[in-house]
Amino acid sequence: MPHATQDPGATASRREQHAAKPAAPAMLHRVILTLARCPEHPDGSAGRGYEIVAPLGPDGRLDAALWSESRDHCRVRRFWTGEPDRYGRLVHRAGGEGGATWLIDYDDRTTEDDEPGYRLGTHVFVEGEYVSIREADDETYHTFKVTRLGSGLLGDHA
Repeated sequence: MPHATQDPGATASRREQHAAKPAAPAMLHRVILTLARCPEHPDGSAGRGYEIVAPLGPDGRLDAALWSESRDHCRVRRFWTGEPDRYGRLVHRAGGEGGATWLIDYDDRTTEDDEPGYRLGTHVFVEGEYVSIREADDETYHTFKVTRLGSGLLGDHA
């Protein structure tokens, strides 16, 4: 099923779709990233970021084996002030630097909308750390700060 931008009115139907899925594994974590300081936003922006259900190992790094077991639960919500939320999946693909690439995929039918992370597999996801993600329509990586990290069974909207 393709994962594309959805309007807020689709939230109820998304919840119904997810309600039929089995519960997410407890090793998944809800990671909130918000835009870090940059020239356009000297104080950063809490209104621009990502909510990611991520498979984190005990060391706080993305875990490819756990992702493989729970990929259907590894969801992403991109929130951007003034734009509708976008919904997609966290994906681990072969290739790229270090032999693999972690990225956000919004539509299975194309790679043009993919948003790759910069060495996401090497970063430790803990509050206060930084990661970089490149928007699909922009060759520039933007830096995001891990502002919140939760664990355990997760809700149905990411």
